Amino acid sequence: MQRGIDQIIHDVALQKLHVVFVLDRAGLVGADGPTHHGTFDLSYLRYIPGIVLMAPKDEAELRNMLYTAIQYKNGPIAIRYPRGSALGVEVKEGFEEYQIGKGEVINEGEEIAILAVGSMVDYSIKAVAKLKSENINAALYNMRFIKPLDTELLDKIANTYKKIITIEENSVVGGFGSAVLEYFNSMNYKNDIKILGIPDKFIDHGTQAELHKILEIDPDGIAKKVRDFITPKINKGIAS
Repeated sequence: MQRGIDQIIHDVALQKLHVVFVLDRAGLVGADGPTHHGTFDLSYLRYIPGIVLMAPKDEAELRNMLYTAIQYKNGPIAIRYPRGSALGVEVKEGFEEYQIGKGEVINEGEEIAILAVGSMVDYSIKAVAKLKSENINAALYNMRFIKPLDTELLDKIANTYKKIITIEENSVVGGFGSAVLEYFNSMNYKNDIKILGIPDKFIDHGTQAELHKILEIDPDGIAKKVRDFITPKINKGIAS
């Protein structure tokens, strides 16, 4: 996909053609190594005018997103999903057409909101469960769409939670978290925001689970990041 970015812009997006791009192996792909990680697509697709970009949390959403993409006629639309086995969730007969640019509330919370997309939603669900056992009540939102963002939901989140964490299996440079920051800046929101994702470097070989753990975007890592974010830092300076 990244080899054809110029064609996507000039031959598809400029013409507002109904082309469905389906991106397999999004995120970290494990043993295939750094040449095959799909960690930049949210960034290099997001800046294209008129494109719709979405990521499913599981196989049921993938089916519905593909159905939604086929029904959508206003220009190019892309779906990205990770390598590996499905999660084993219930897949209902028939299809649901999603409203473009609308996310999903997984659960409301009190201290902090987690905004996740794609493969990171399942990890975040597990992290929220860990945190709940520690009496940390984190809200979780499956944003579904990287472009367009669910600005109505973001407004609600901004006015409810002081601290917000975004998480994606994409480079932290120019991806989903950057999009949220851009929107918050445009609305002059002053929330504390932390972006979790793939750091600004090439990631080497390793299984997906190993790499997620190293980068602290697995359930334990996400839970740790939340704890650190909501815990006030102790001033170790000398009192005057």
